[in-house]
Amino acid sequence: MSLYLHLSMKKYWEILKKYKISLAVSPFLVLITVLSETVQPMYMARIIDEGVAPRDLSVISETGLYMVLISLAGLVISVINIYISSKTSISFGTDLRTALFDKIQQLSFNDIDKFSSASLITRLTNDISRVQQIVLMSMRMLFRAPLMLVMAVFFVVRINAQLALILLAAIPILGISVFLILRKGFPLFLKVQQQVDKLNAVVRENLINIRVVKSFVREDFETRKFVRSSEDLRDLVIRASNIVVAMFPVMQLVMNLSIIAILWVGGYKVMHDDLKVGELISFVNYLTQVLMALMMLSMVIMTFARASASSERIVEVLNTDPSLQNTPVGRLDKYQVHKGNVSFKNVSFRYAGGEEDVLRNINFDVAQGETIAVVGATGSAKTSMVQLIPRLYDVTQGELLIDGINVKDYNLDELHAGIGMVLQKNELFTGTITDNLKWGKPDATPAEIEEATKAAEAHEFILNFPEGYDTMLGRGGVNVSGGQKQRLCIARALLRKPKILILDDSTSAVDTETELRIRKNLNALLHDTTVFIITQRVNTMQSADRVIVLEDGEIDAIGTPDELIKTSGVYKEIYHSQQIAID
Repeated sequence: MSLYLHLSMKKYWEILKKYKISLAVSPFLVLITVLSETVQPMYMARIIDEGVAPRDLSVISETGLYMVLISLAGLVISVINIYISSKTSISFGTDLRTALFDKIQQLSFNDIDKFSSASLITRLTNDISRVQQIVLMSMRMLFRAPLMLVMAVFFVVRINAQLALILLAAIPILGISVFLILRKGFPLFLKVQQQVDKLNAVVRENLINIRVVKSFVREDFETRKFVRSSEDLRDLVIRASNIVVAMFPVMQLVMNLSIIAILWVGGYKVMHDDLKVGELISFVNYLTQVLMALMMLSMVIMTFARASASSERIVEVLNTDPSLQNTPVGRLDKYQVHKGNVSFKNVSFRYAGGEEDVLRNINFDVAQGETIAVVGATGSAKTSMVQLIPRLYDVTQGELLIDGINVKDYNLDELHAGIGMVLQKNELFTGTITDNLKWGKPDATPAEIEEATKAAEAHEFILNFPEGYDTMLGRGGVNVSGGQKQRLCIARALLRKPKILILDDSTSAVDTETELRIRKNLNALLHDTTVFIITQRVNTMQSADRVIVLEDGEIDAIGTPDELIKTSGVYKEIYHSQQIAID
């Protein structure tokens, strides 16, 4: 726990040191505010004992003026501290959110899978808000509560040491009670944040698949699933809140008993002239300030306890070293993808946490400019194999070479710049069509964009939109069809003029005739580019230079389409099944 605390504070200090002036000034402002509040009961005692009792108006007016001026000064200082603390905490939250988002961008697919998207969203929003609240409360209340407690105790001891013993006896009882309550409540705070993850996952899954939900009329089922998750969160929050709420009755009980004891003993002393009336009243006021200080302190501790669970989740991501990073050779940035030759040498691969390899003993060589079709049944690891080429995952065993150089020796930015990839699941972003296309090449000219869209058979349908290339796309491209989305993603990849192009079943939503035109356009535009196409269509397989047939993570056969129709049973089965379907 101490190591975790050290690491988290070190991470946060890297951000907070930008605001060290504000952090240094804030305690002095709090001290002035506390002094302005804690001296007030002393002045009130003087007004009662030296002004009201002897009916001396000069003492009343003079002391009253001091009280007003001190209150105004405290108010001004408090407002300044509120402004500084608010600005600092909000800025800290913004910087921490940026740092966490930047770290997420560096994580590999394996790392993202480990955390899950829903959990990362919760950490970026809910968890950071809780940690940000800690900075705010630290600057306003963390110093204020103990300072007020110390000052109030100082004044009550100064007034009457015997009465002060009653108060000093109550403070440890309160402290132990708060500690025991929070110790029991902390594990629940962590579970609450984990349940928020689960609720976010349900919402995210439902919104992403809302069309499927409506198509199968499963709204009631999804609602019940959401309600169950929401009720689980509610029950956890109630359990955690009940433990925290238990602090306040305990505190009030102890403090009320203390007040009764002080009034009993203090009244006795007043009757025997051992204590003045004003001093007894000020003593009760100081007791109220002690109660307020303890309540503030308990709120800070409670917030710290809840935020520590969130902080642990944030630091977990910040301390995660991306499983895919530039190697020492890669950091030298010596190599670029010049040709696009690809070689798999005894490659095996398994996903993190997997018990078995999904790819085993993969061996083949692809020359520059070849078009390779990758085929096989669902689950044969076709996508897993091509994702190794741009090093989205690292091979478990063996070597993967591009232009004779191990992919691990390339700088990741240079490697990705030389490889274009259209994933199986096509994603577009909120923005214009042009904005989405420029993801492939941010400085692309209108002529280059048009060339790429024509090759992807997208230019014509883009011009049919009223605003053409300036048409706004909704999140994920919801206002274009599946085939249009695929063609836009292909055009985005073509803009890079990559040396290696990977198409992962990326024309499944377009008709066969359009797919053939795209293939011809690709050959004309990128005649020296090495192309990998994952496909289930015989026409695409037949147009490839060679076909790699995968079965259960192993290569069943490699060869030209004409060779495989004679030698590969798997290829022959795929070929004839589609011929029968066509007939």
